[in-house]
Amino acid sequence: MAEITAGKYQPTGRLPSEAQLVKRFDVSRPTAALALRQLQDQGLVVRRAGSGSFVRHHPGKMESGQQQIGLLVPEINETEILEVICGDLARLSRLHDFSLLWSAGVDDDSEDIARTLCKPFLDQNVSGVFFAPFELHEQSLELNQRITRQLRQAGVSVVLLDRDIHPFPSRSEFDLVGIDNFASGYLAASHLLKLGCRRLFFLGPPLAAPTILHRIAGAREAALTYQGPREQDIQFDVQRLQADDDKTVKEIAAKSDAIICSNDRLAATLMQTLARLGIAVPSDIRLVGFDDVKYAQLLTVPLTTIHQPCRDIAMVAFRAMLDSIEKVVVPPRHCLLPGQLIIRESCGAYLNH
Repeated sequence: MAEITAGKYQPTGRLPSEAQLVKRFDVSRPTAALALRQLQDQGLVVRRAGSGSFVRHHPGKMESGQQQIGLLVPEINETEILEVICGDLARLSRLHDFSLLWSAGVDDDSEDIARTLCKPFLDQNVSGVFFAPFELHEQSLELNQRITRQLRQAGVSVVLLDRDIHPFPSRSEFDLVGIDNFASGYLAASHLLKLGCRRLFFLGPPLAAPTILHRIAGAREAALTYQGPREQDIQFDVQRLQADDDKTVKEIAAKSDAIICSNDRLAATLMQTLARLGIAVPSDIRLVGFDDVKYAQLLTVPLTTIHQPCRDIAMVAFRAMLDSIEKVVVPPRHCLLPGQLIIRESCGAYLNH
């Protein structure tokens, strides 16, 4: 499925035979046949008797030129992860012969931000829009709802990236593709608890986005899970602040043995602050971040972090967009991909080796 979505079998669209799949994946012939049948049921492939299996041609391309889809990521500068996802969406669009229209964003002083952001897509009559909702804007909830309402009323398909437009536990009617933030928060905290940490802090920015709240909830659940009869000393606290606040960081470091940061950028700033205060990572305090951005392994102390599968997120989102454009009738899908723990020196896993 990943290879089909990535366009590997273009331009002929011909897939390997069942015999080739059996050999490549070391499975039985019935298993290979079942896999192809499932791909066919999902509308990804067409099987032709005597000819083989082929990637399904997606209808709806305009004869006068490429069909257009839009990419609306107003806070792309806030995280490196969205840049990677958008880059892969652009690559997939080219492979599938779509024209991708990027939004240049808008000044907060605009009279109607939602209308201004949607106008280029509506003017170009795009078939669908990938939308990463506002998180950090003071009016995020209202803006996200107005944007999606305008697109939906114009008949434009919408696939949400990374987060929903409604606060948890409410759910919108749009497909959503991102990382499982709750499970990832649990993974980060449980790793530190297994290393013997018992006083955990979760550090986030002053404006807590929904994705961060899910990570906090997952980390808190891990602390509760490990809070058995013999583990009554486990503490879990949350602090929202700028990581360059020397006084508060010093107070947190005195009360904790490990800090989980809401993202790698915050963790990098925190590491600088701790170094300035003479607090060593990981011997004095252990750190874990989120996202696994490029510089995470280049910090003074390489950062343990949760890796986001950006390429997989882009592929699943693109598949959801194709289905939506083709009017494939399915309930709204919540596609949450698992994060991966990347262990480096900052968590202290290698202190005793």
